[in-house]
Amino acid sequence: MSAPGWTRAFTDDGEVDVELLGGKGAGLVRMTRDGLRVPPGCVVVTTACHLYLDRGALPDGLVDELRDRLSAMEAATGRTFGTGPEPLLVSVRSGAPVSMPGMMDTVLNLGLSREAAIAIAERAGDTAFMADLVARFHAMYSEIVLGALDERDAVDAVVARIRPDDDPADAYERVWAAAEAALDEELAESVPAVPDEQLRHAVEAVFRSWNTRRARTYREHHGIPHDMGTAVVVQAMVFGNLDDSSGSGVVFTRNPVTGEPGLYGEYLAHSQGEDVVAGTRTPDPVARALPAPLLRELEGACAGLEARHGDVLDVEFTVERGVVWFLQVRSAKRTPEAAVRIAADLLRDGTASPSRALSLVTAEQLRAAARPGFDGDALDEARAAGRVVVTGIGACPGQVSGELVLDPDRAKDRADAGADVVLARAVTSPADLHGMIAARGIVTATGGSTSHAAVVARALGTACVVGAGELEIDAAARTVRVGERVLAEGDPVSLDGASGELVAGALPTTTPAAATEAMDALLTAATQASGAAVLARVTVPADVVAAREAGATGIVTAVDDVLAASGDLNHLVETLLEKGWDGGGSGTALDEVRQAVARQVSGLLAEAGGADVDVRAIDLLADESRELLQQTAVTTRHPELALPLGVPALVAAQRAGLALAAAESGYGGRMRLAVRHVSDPAEVRALAEADGAGPGMGTYLTSPRAVLNADALAAHSAVVWLEVRALQAAMFGIPARQFLTAAPLDSYVARGLLSTDPRHAIDPSVEPLLAGLAEVARAHPDVPVGVRLSGTVSDAVAAQLYALGFRRFAVDLPEVRPLLLGLGRAALAQ
Repeated sequence: MSAPGWTRAFTDDGEVDVELLGGKGAGLVRMTRDGLRVPPGCVVVTTACHLYLDRGALPDGLVDELRDRLSAMEAATGRTFGTGPEPLLVSVRSGAPVSMPGMMDTVLNLGLSREAAIAIAERAGDTAFMADLVARFHAMYSEIVLGALDERDAVDAVVARIRPDDDPADAYERVWAAAEAALDEELAESVPAVPDEQLRHAVEAVFRSWNTRRARTYREHHGIPHDMGTAVVVQAMVFGNLDDSSGSGVVFTRNPVTGEPGLYGEYLAHSQGEDVVAGTRTPDPVARALPAPLLRELEGACAGLEARHGDVLDVEFTVERGVVWFLQVRSAKRTPEAAVRIAADLLRDGTASPSRALSLVTAEQLRAAARPGFDGDALDEARAAGRVVVTGIGACPGQVSGELVLDPDRAKDRADAGADVVLARAVTSPADLHGMIAARGIVTATGGSTSHAAVVARALGTACVVGAGELEIDAAARTVRVGERVLAEGDPVSLDGASGELVAGALPTTTPAAATEAMDALLTAATQASGAAVLARVTVPADVVAAREAGATGIVTAVDDVLAASGDLNHLVETLLEKGWDGGGSGTALDEVRQAVARQVSGLLAEAGGADVDVRAIDLLADESRELLQQTAVTTRHPELALPLGVPALVAAQRAGLALAAAESGYGGRMRLAVRHVSDPAEVRALAEADGAGPGMGTYLTSPRAVLNADALAAHSAVVWLEVRALQAAMFGIPARQFLTAAPLDSYVARGLLSTDPRHAIDPSVEPLLAGLAEVARAHPDVPVGVRLSGTVSDAVAAQLYALGFRRFAVDLPEVRPLLLGLGRAALAQ
């Protein structure tokens, strides 16, 4: 690529390509075009990163192109890079196409030669200000570019002794010498004094940061591809730490914690942006800290940005001597609860179309929004008993309990061992990410709602409290002290990410209430768009209530699951084995089956109203049944029980029991009984022709042969269900039960031994079978044909099945809302 192909100025014409410019660069270009006050700068595009990572050197011509871009910035600002009398300093920041807050590197105040530093002190009339800039730059460059530890104590001591009216040259020499001495002692390295060298090495360091451990961990956790690369933003510095009329802040166009409309954020006077987001100082609410004229300007600009982007935004800004400058805009990380409310609000007021509104909420956010919370009475009792250890700033809602851990490595180890962990830190950094991912809750002593801990927690959906200033963490002693109260690592604690409370001891949790009004509004729009029916797998009557509240159009259940939940299954199987299955009169084993089915299923039907109910017959081959019965000898001793119609009388007894349950409960909907492992037309004809009254008879397809025969099976079935997990297991030759666990498939897939992870994607070998079944569904419009999905359902799988033509689905109860959302998105994307 030839010049000027490696860079793009904020003012250049052309398409705003996020993949090329990165999210940060694209946002700066858009704000510049909108007429907002943005310091001039340029973007080094992601293709340069790809080339650098491939060959370990910057692309040919990039350095010269950057020099040309700097000349344009000098002309725009009236300043000169690296020298006086009006020095131009720049920031060098990462900017990937997908937001990865805090995961990659930044260098600020770059361009500080001796001459530039002295000129800055003379221009500002404040030598102490210059000394602080020099110390910040040297520390950041040393850490980011050279890999030094962030140890500034000796340098900070020198800076603290410098007064505003000290001689600039002498002050520079003292600070630079102290910083260089510390760096030489640690690494035997030196920070170059030539600004052009600083810039080149800083760009290389940002490119390298794409592949740091923390960045790769973040991408793997969020499913972000490793081959995207990062852009680099080179931008003129403005100084929030210049004087008391200056400062830095971060605002959100709506509250990212609750979703409440209105500007929300923080401002820290006399500071640079890193002070706000690093969490090392606790800022003030922007509405209180920012002068009224500046607040009005900020509110107006943010309202316009939100309207143009059609999303809630995270905006970074700096005030230099009373003038607001905009440094970044991006889609705001938000809590699951806020995401749901915001999307519903934008849909209701017409700001967002149904397609746009549904795109603003992920399936994972829906799952998190419905998670359990503390029992209200138990929380009140804990408060009354004085068990609230400290109250900080609620940064991400969620009520969790776990053992207190003070180190991210130990947090991950304890979580890997199966423990629930609450991670407590004085302040978090990107190096803590692995522990933050492992923790169920995070609490920090310092920082505000825009600190590293808060932003990462919101991205993870993890309960988080920041700014708990009374918290004294002794990492060496592994204790936490608040006043006279001391907690030791390992003690049980409870954390409320909304109220900001850390409570001693574990609090019990309760099942969340029904879906909120906002969630219902979104799912109504999704259902109207997709026209799909989603049934929920249930076992007890309370599940039916929850399923209907979640938006399920019907329920599916299994006779063996229901009988296991009631404690009847083992007894009935033992009775069948003891008495046999000849005769169905009173007192026989089959009569006991009939009566148990009627007794236990009637409760489900009473709650179902008129919704569809599909019931799977007992399957003694299923992994679940084997585990429930805790023995595998049943089908060995009686192999006829392993066949779908090996004992027709057992199927008839279940059917009769369902008919009795419907009569006793007053159920008025459509109920069907489906038999698993049917694959031959003769089997389904036998089911259809069976004597006796009761629900219509159908089939559960579990094998490739069954799917290939689906057209003939559907001709004689009242319902057809395909179990996707069973079909994939048959194609892979892997036991279906392993599709519901992490081990051993996690490591197997990680070793590259499977091209498709069958737990999260549909294998290409299965796609033709699914397409054929979808054709069968279209050819038999009077026969409901659906797919049964187990475990977590990805948006990709939902979209693929919808595109094939499936409109009837059954999922586990927690997946009803996420699937409704995914199907709605899939429909609107067509």
